[in-house]
Amino acid sequence: MTSVVATNQTILVVGGGISGMTAALEAAETGKRVVLVEKNPWLGGRTAQLYRYFPKMCHPTCGLEINLRRLKANPNIQVLTLAEVTGISGTKGDYTVTVKLTPRYVNEKCTACGECAKAVSTEIPDAFNYNLGKVKAAYLPHSMAYPMRYVIDKSIIGTPEAEAARAACKYGAIELDQQEEVVSLKAGAIVWATGWKPYDAEKITPYRYGEFPNVITNVEFERLADPHGPTGGRILRPSDGKEAKNIAFIQCAGSRDENHLRHCSRFCCMASLKQTHYVQEKYGDEGKSTIYYIDIRAIDRFEDFYAKVKANPNVTFIKSKVARISQDKDGNPVCWGVNTEGYKRYSNTHDLVVLALGMEPEVKGVDIPAEVMSDSSGFIMADPANGAIFGAGCATNALDVNRAVQSATAAALRAIQVVNKLARAEA
Repeated sequence: MTSVVATNQTILVVGGGISGMTAALEAAETGKRVVLVEKNPWLGGRTAQLYRYFPKMCHPTCGLEINLRRLKANPNIQVLTLAEVTGISGTKGDYTVTVKLTPRYVNEKCTACGECAKAVSTEIPDAFNYNLGKVKAAYLPHSMAYPMRYVIDKSIIGTPEAEAARAACKYGAIELDQQEEVVSLKAGAIVWATGWKPYDAEKITPYRYGEFPNVITNVEFERLADPHGPTGGRILRPSDGKEAKNIAFIQCAGSRDENHLRHCSRFCCMASLKQTHYVQEKYGDEGKSTIYYIDIRAIDRFEDFYAKVKANPNVTFIKSKVARISQDKDGNPVCWGVNTEGYKRYSNTHDLVVLALGMEPEVKGVDIPAEVMSDSSGFIMADPANGAIFGAGCATNALDVNRAVQSATAAALRAIQVVNKLARAEA
């Protein structure tokens, strides 16, 4: 059984992405007891799935490594992975929370040696790489995973392969008899940092995502460019494995559209500008990028980054909302529309089309197990009716990494204030 030590002076953080990690660390480093709950088997969220940050073009290890080091060194934080909050009752300063724990089938004795994976042949979709490839059913989620511990997929539990994986482990780390658990804990305040998800591209029917293999999403392109990704960093067409050197980036794919997402997701323009760098790095002057845009929203210090990309002769900007995408006999996607600068019709052929999908809250369409106020897009609002449940990061708005971290710090401070007042009242 999992043991959780928590009182009404504990702060519960739901979500272990960059925002949740930040909120947990900020609270724990003031001496507060924190329980951090994450539904995936690893921390880091979608930030860990990026290849690089803009505008410095550094790898996410720059920030995640420091946070993981802080987390490992802080005894005030208890981390529960493969964990999901299923119920919240009580009031500000006195919440009771139920958490469902899914078995990992691997305990803390794991050294990440990989012998269990060698003993297994069954493969499953690679969730970390947005299912662009496959991994063994005994797997380490990714190279920076925390906890650095393998996972046995439930699909092979009860089969000879699971037994083979257990037999291959020299450390007694594999426990095939682990069962789902439900634990109850107390909390004085809750930080809800469940992050975001990319908008469902299949809903944008004119772009034929899911039907045309060479139409992909911006998050998928990020994994293709990463040397640790499914193609070893080679930008290859899903249809035939050929190098994609002429790439279209379609902005506002689902965003700023009453039929899809009403809001601007803020990060999409900068993400596409960043991704043109990947094309240039892989192919030099042979790499061509075309950005179809309504307008470019590069605010604050990002304007210089935009100016540098715009000055690149290998990057073309077309002011247009692409009307539809077709496919030629060779599997090349063709973008159709009207360039509003001159009102000229176009039908441009590319090797690959990347949809800059909008951001929506991870909990959209899912009932948060408490009465929490949200806006028309599903983002958590700052409202007194929420009591001591505070939204953080992209659970509250469409934010880039920098602003998500700022939001998480603010949420942690609010949670600390609640717990401090409670402690003074009980003193």
